[in-house]
Amino acid sequence: MTQRKFSVLSEVVGPHPDERFLASDPVVAHVTADSRDVRPGSVFVCMPSASRDTHEFLSEVKSKGAIGAIVHSSSGLEKAKALDLAGLWIEPVGSRFNFAVGRFCRDVFGDPTSRMRMIGITGTNGKTTTAWMMRNALVALGRPAAYLGTLGFQTQGEMRELNNTTPFPVELWNLLAEAEASGMQDFVMESSSHALFERRLAGVQYDVGLFTNFSQDHLDFHGSMEAYAAAKQLLFTEYAAASEKTFVGALNLADDVGRAWSRELPCRTLTYGASDADLQTTATDVRVDGIRMSAQYGGERAEMNLKVGGLFNVENAGSALAGLLGLGIELADAAHALESVTGVPGRFEAVLNDRGFGIIVDYAHTPDALELLLKSARALSPRRIITVFGCGGDRDRSKRPKMAAVVSQHSEISVLTSDNPRTEDPAAILRDVAVGLRPEAESTQIIDRREAIAYAVGIAEPGDLVVIAGKGHEDYQIIGRTKHPMDDRLMARDALAKVTT
Repeated sequence: MTQRKFSVLSEVVGPHPDERFLASDPVVAHVTADSRDVRPGSVFVCMPSASRDTHEFLSEVKSKGAIGAIVHSSSGLEKAKALDLAGLWIEPVGSRFNFAVGRFCRDVFGDPTSRMRMIGITGTNGKTTTAWMMRNALVALGRPAAYLGTLGFQTQGEMRELNNTTPFPVELWNLLAEAEASGMQDFVMESSSHALFERRLAGVQYDVGLFTNFSQDHLDFHGSMEAYAAAKQLLFTEYAAASEKTFVGALNLADDVGRAWSRELPCRTLTYGASDADLQTTATDVRVDGIRMSAQYGGERAEMNLKVGGLFNVENAGSALAGLLGLGIELADAAHALESVTGVPGRFEAVLNDRGFGIIVDYAHTPDALELLLKSARALSPRRIITVFGCGGDRDRSKRPKMAAVVSQHSEISVLTSDNPRTEDPAAILRDVAVGLRPEAESTQIIDRREAIAYAVGIAEPGDLVVIAGKGHEDYQIIGRTKHPMDDRLMARDALAKVTT
């Protein structure tokens, strides 16, 4: 990390004279938004918060050796002055705070994204699996690669849990710097619509942007499908234009939005997912534990025998292959590397048992994702599909009946339960969900998720398939604002242990 003076770093924000305080001009050695992480030479970022005034931490961080602070109000700047901390005031108007902090952090860490190949993946469904596949394929190709997304953060060791799919700027740039310091050459990250819109990713120099698909989600945040799509498109317009690298946008032509973008985006594109795309893939055999596919690109052809199964992974594998090609990797090498990739935790993950019926845990939590999941389940030819699912609280209410309609159409028995109710009444959520159930479909409602899973496992008979959807790898349930330990996979095993043979 290059050590630069506070005044030089603050210039990237373009402050007015009354927005900066410099009693001295200290050298910045570190930047953090966590008061517990402050060390001598740190700049402390007072992130705007609805729950508390983060300027309250300034006295504490000063005592720990902080030399400066980025604040978000005039009173915060006055507090920094009183403590003789170098101060920079950035008003939190729109996305300005995240944008400015990101640029500041990039300069503090010397822009690790200029030295690693950066891959950003956006889309409603498939981001996690596509990113997982790409990261592990790159490792198989001998390229040390990091992953950042829904599952957490991973370089060479174990996955580390994070609070957000795409972190806020200070955490993001610390992770980028950590990845580079640990020898990573490539960095594969899920780039959520929230993060793109809020400019949490400002300053990141992408090599490849990948679009998987588009369907309803996050309307509680974006307000409309048009605004949701526009947020995702920023990766291929604003962020692509800001990158000093040769940016490639990999677009799924099987999706109407991806096809429209392929005709209008100003960046270089590589298309996949359809017979008229640059990359064409065909699945010749789809099983629960594997897929055989062929691929054609640039006059070359390759065969793949993948270790992941299910219909939805046909599209995910095509997305990952397109992303690898966008990096300039030869088709044969990319296809061979993907053959080494195993399944993602909590995605079509089987809970093995000797009772004669199957149990699958999956993260699917949108109407489209549920439909793909249940079609993949149906392809296994079960006697009956029993689906346990719920909808998150404090999120888009309009998708709740749509999810119920999909589940009741593709399942013999629907079991409605709680997902992460957050601050909503779980019973009220289930009432919203139940509106979409087909009248003739068999269903039951059990608010307690553990009891719902136990019920589904308890009524399963040989030949049936129990699908537990919505939380996948997550090992918690959010009730109110508190995370309580809860893992669908463990609860399914507990339920199995109680089933009498």
